[in-house]
Amino acid sequence: MSIHQVVSVNKTPKAVYEMLTDAKKFAALSGGKARISVRPGGAISLFDGDMTGFTIELVPNKRVVQAWRANYWPKGVYSIVRFELAKDGKGTRLTFDQAGHPDDDEAALAEGWRDYYWAPMNAS
Repeated sequence: MSIHQVVSVNKTPKAVYEMLTDAKKFAALSGGKARISVRPGGAISLFDGDMTGFTIELVPNKRVVQAWRANYWPKGVYSIVRFELAKDGKGTRLTFDQAGHPDDDEAALAEGWRDYYWAPMNAS
């Protein structure tokens, strides 16, 4: 199964990209500690280590692709998350896809992206 969401963010693609790739900006957004490597293969740790993974691809101000996992998932299980950013007036059209997550988590993950990413991005 997979999650597909398209949202409008009232920030520029550069600002959204930085919220996704700058650990300090992500921590301010999420309220939790974060480490985010900005090199392919580099480690990420989000929400005080509850979510971990690694960076796959970065295209500044346009795309972020990560292998991502919740700490309670079975060992070795990663999902792929992809954030595509496009200028939309004064803001950003963010197209998000996640695949490879446990089926039982789909509803909670879909809600989590709205609650812990999109809403705070628009509120900050």
